[in-house]
Amino acid sequence: MVSPLEALPPELYTDILSQIPLEYLQETTYSLVRAVPRSPVPQYHLFHYVRLKRSHQIFKLYSHLRKSPDHVSLIRYFALESWEVSDAWVVNNLIALLRNVSGLRLFIGPNYSPEHLEEMFEKPIEELESISLRFRPYVQKATYYHFLKGAYFDSTLEAFSRWPVARLHALSIIQDPLDPLKAPTHFAQPLVFFRLDPLSTLVCSPLLENLLHFRLRIPARQPTRFLYTTPKALPSVETLDLSTCGVSLADVEGVLARFTRLRTLVLDQCHIVIPRADVQHDDGLWYWAILGKAMAAASHKAAKDREKTLRTWLEAHNAHLAGNAPAPEPAQVRQRRPRRGRRGLATATISLRNSPPRDPVPIPAIPPGQLPPGATVGQIPRIRVLPSKPSVVSFTATAPVLFGPDKHEAIRAEFERGWAEGIALLHAVFRRIKASWDNGMRVMKFDDDVVDSEVGFAGLVDVDDAEDFELETIELDERAPSQCPVLCLAGPRRNKHHVLGCGHEVVWDVWGDEL
Repeated sequence: MVSPLEALPPELYTDILSQIPLEYLQETTYSLVRAVPRSPVPQYHLFHYVRLKRSHQIFKLYSHLRKSPDHVSLIRYFALESWEVSDAWVVNNLIALLRNVSGLRLFIGPNYSPEHLEEMFEKPIEELESISLRFRPYVQKATYYHFLKGAYFDSTLEAFSRWPVARLHALSIIQDPLDPLKAPTHFAQPLVFFRLDPLSTLVCSPLLENLLHFRLRIPARQPTRFLYTTPKALPSVETLDLSTCGVSLADVEGVLARFTRLRTLVLDQCHIVIPRADVQHDDGLWYWAILGKAMAAASHKAAKDREKTLRTWLEAHNAHLAGNAPAPEPAQVRQRRPRRGRRGLATATISLRNSPPRDPVPIPAIPPGQLPPGATVGQIPRIRVLPSKPSVVSFTATAPVLFGPDKHEAIRAEFERGWAEGIALLHAVFRRIKASWDNGMRVMKFDDDVVDSEVGFAGLVDVDDAEDFELETIELDERAPSQCPVLCLAGPRRNKHHVLGCGHEVVWDVWGDEL
């Protein structure tokens, strides 16, 4: 006798399974097939989202796909969430079959070497829309193999930098913080990244031209300046997660000034606001007002700096046209002067790694051409640069330990007060520049298009509309740029302390985890 479930058509099973979250689709489908073995459940639900949590499943899946190659094209998302991988080369062989996946999530444990990832990502996977790499290379027993061999994963960043333009919209690179309960701390644990400067190349690469969401976590290190110091970096980014990194207040200003399309900034466990020891008698809440004001007025500082560099360029350009000075020559690298004094016994005198060559930083040569309209040789025109309007909608941070959830409302109030002061400063700046513009002074604003440099007028366009001076202009999402971002202090885990519209909701939807 046929059971009622076996009589259901395949289309109805598809409608039922479409209600299941993707991360549970494989397990739910497999349980349904086992419970009702004769049911007409479409097999592609087993392969649409493949999630492996145990090491022995890797070889089983690889063997199955080799025997049934028609199932390879059914896999759209692949996740390997196991730190215990007996043979990383088998993982490489498996990934080599999955050339049509749109999502890839990998746990990189101690059995991986940089060579594994170099081979894995040597050839671009054109259909990828999301990449998530989570590193945990820590070991239980001391070994100096990684240090002696120079086994760092810098080459993975370089491999991504060589990929062409793709449809990638989400990239996550995480190094787990060192947990003393899982890995001993009485000896040096392996490093994931030795140098951070490959990040400058990665964020300017064709692969990340259309990237909307970027999560980079390298605990206790300072990778942020490698992201925002290059004009071409992350031109489309809307979500930036730098949790656990070493981020200063100047870094926050640089990020907000550079990424003018940024909507969500996540800085959990970055400890930006830490009260000093000499003011412990104070509650320290006013530090959050300083942070709010700096974030609101971050573009003002960037505009002033851009005015200075533009004027310096105009002066050099003017002198060059007048024939009073030759074109600037490349600057020479200044060698570090050795310090006097006795060296400590722990100071190494040799290195097992060859130091990378240091190229001199050239001063851009002044191109031939004319001065700006209305200027003559010997006259330097005054040009003002209009600050960008704030774009961030949600901001997450971690409060010091002495501030419990009962202090969150007070912190948000101070942050909003500081933000209002920063917006008031921008209002005054916009009014002054508008008055100068009405009197005929040339005013320029930052160009929204991608630029390769900030030499001369690169990256700037003339202001030709009075609406550019209106800070309260409502954007397409019905939000005024002056509106204070939603500040959430609840941390990445789901709990009752989150506020409506906080940045954690965005990262939960993008990456599907609570890291």
